[in-house]
Amino acid sequence: MSQGNIAVTEEATDFDPAKFAVCTVMEVVNRISGKWVIGILLEATRGPVRFTELERSVQGISRRMLTLTLRNLERDGLLTRTVYPTVPPRVEYEATEMARELYDSLSGLVDWAERHREAIAVSRQGYDGRTAC
Repeated sequence: MSQGNIAVTEEATDFDPAKFAVCTVMEVVNRISGKWVIGILLEATRGPVRFTELERSVQGISRRMLTLTLRNLERDGLLTRTVYPTVPPRVEYEATEMARELYDSLSGLVDWAERHREAIAVSRQGYDGRTAC
């Protein structure tokens, strides 16, 4: 028989709301900066989008990773998931108002990356050339 958690009956009394807020903020920033999140949110902000449409539009994402990312974005309140009672079931994802507010910042980041793409590539080439020796 497993001993398990035998000392968890005491109530936590040292809860610090400020630490909780910082953890939440960092978790959200980490979630938004994930590899696939920006692409998913940009697609979902344009209107309701189905799973297969997201799978096609977000290049390189696996079905499993798309599923996990969608669940996490829904959990964070950035996407809503609507299931329609059809055969087979139709599922659509749409950005929430909170995600639409985030859209401007994400669009700015994408615009910045597009404007500086060539300069970054040149800088990387120069750096890689110096460190190759």
